[in-house]
Amino acid sequence: MKREILDELLAARANRQAVALITTLDTGEQRIVTRAQAAQDTLAEKLDEAFRFDQSGSHDGQFINIHNPPLRLVIIGAVHIAQSVIPIAQALGYDVTVIDPRGAFATGARFPGIAIHAEWPDEILPKIGLDARTALIALTHDPKIDDPALQSALSSEVFYIGALGSKKTQGARAGRLKEAGFSEEALARIHGPIGLNIGAKGAPEIAVSIMGEVTRALRLGS
Repeated sequence: MKREILDELLAARANRQAVALITTLDTGEQRIVTRAQAAQDTLAEKLDEAFRFDQSGSHDGQFINIHNPPLRLVIIGAVHIAQSVIPIAQALGYDVTVIDPRGAFATGARFPGIAIHAEWPDEILPKIGLDARTALIALTHDPKIDDPALQSALSSEVFYIGALGSKKTQGARAGRLKEAGFSEEALARIHGPIGLNIGAKGAPEIAVSIMGEVTRALRLGS
């Protein structure tokens, strides 16, 4: 591998940028394609699938090696459902962060081994950064906490945004976000009520429905 290729890969990793290293098998020639560039590449269809499924492999005499940043799940609300979501998310390979300004909820005793921020979402999210390998779920039911987080998510490239609440709650939430300047197209990115419709009852089943929907968005883009 040439030094410039290695440097480009290391820079992409440091910047949480998804790239593919493509090697022509009979010559050993290598090139790097970012996910943003993939649609214009001669291997566009294969690259799209490879990026979405984290799947390296050979195609038409070329080997595609996918370098996706680690998956992240940002949970707004140190609530009971979050405690059920976290082990499922971790088993699926997500680095989990919990944000809740209510210090009585956001404690290490309730979320051992998890990155916790007892701060307001609009204060901490710019520091954390939201990107295309991040999912954000808002679980507090409190507009003062959830709405700023959703605004940050809508202004980013996160691949999934979900918010807990009934259809009525979602309607009221959409109204507030419209007043904040977000379009109908933008608001359509929010999955609310959150989770797949599997008739879930109780926190563990709701957690399954949430992570099922997150997985569908990651792999299928919907």
